[in-house]
Amino acid sequence: EKMAGYTTTELPKAHEDGIWAVAWSKNAKHDYLVTGSVDETVKTWHCDVAAPTNAPQQRLCLGGHKLGVVSVDIDPSGVVMASSSMDNQLRLWDIEANKLLKTIESGPGGNWPVCFSCDGRFLITGGKSGEISIFKAETGELATRLAAGSFVLSLAYSPDGKQLACGGMDGVVHIFDITTGKLVHKLEAHAAPIRSLSYAPDSSLLLTASDDGSVKVYDASHAQITGTICGHASWVLSVAWSPDNTHFATGSGDYKVKVWDIGSRQCLHTFAEHRNQVWGVAYDRTGARLASVSDDQAIHIHSCP
Repeated sequence: EKMAGYTTTELPKAHEDGIWAVAWSKNAKHDYLVTGSVDETVKTWHCDVAAPTNAPQQRLCLGGHKLGVVSVDIDPSGVVMASSSMDNQLRLWDIEANKLLKTIESGPGGNWPVCFSCDGRFLITGGKSGEISIFKAETGELATRLAAGSFVLSLAYSPDGKQLACGGMDGVVHIFDITTGKLVHKLEAHAAPIRSLSYAPDSSLLLTASDDGSVKVYDASHAQITGTICGHASWVLSVAWSPDNTHFATGSGDYKVKVWDIGSRQCLHTFAEHRNQVWGVAYDRTGARLASVSDDQAIHIHSCP
């Protein structure tokens, strides 16, 4: 499980506590990495494409959350970033102008994962109430709520804009039709919490990552399971597709990051440099670089051939 061409650049002590969230802009003009930490801050980083072995350079440190940050996302423009914290607030930031755009109180149901719709017009969150809240990104107004059963731990918006998937504490995935807001599939995917979900870039497949140590592969349109992928020695905390549509990465409680080939369902490489559990993995827009973040307070940038 070691292949040539995979290298890692480590940035230790990137935050003052565990790093639970990471996102990488998909916009070429604004090529930022964003991290969110239990230390209550969100940081933005510049990663030089021309010098991939250089450590990320910190651009901004954004405070204001009263508790740990558990999820971050960047809108398609690459300029607006959202953060979700255990303080029951969502914050929207302009990361070019370095300013807070708005704070959204999610209410008693709380908020855990946060993601933008693929057109950037909506901001979606879910929390312990088992409800998904969809806000208008520009105004912060609540647009609609969807019922998803148990504590919503993970969300994914399909790149074709047709589906919204959520993963629950109860191991069930709910898939909604974006246009109608109707529940179209309910998948009893795992017998343990689902910490992360990721749609393929072509929206054909959905990956579910769970505390049971496995990743399951679903045909997104028919919600049929097409595979179960095992290889981590602990819970799988994060999963992310590569933009090349053929690879994906996982981060786990076993301190490891793995890169997989979707065709063969085989692990191509294991990165074992983190010293604590890996909460987040995110590819850049090219798929050549993979970021991982961990309770060890470090950001690792892995080059993927």
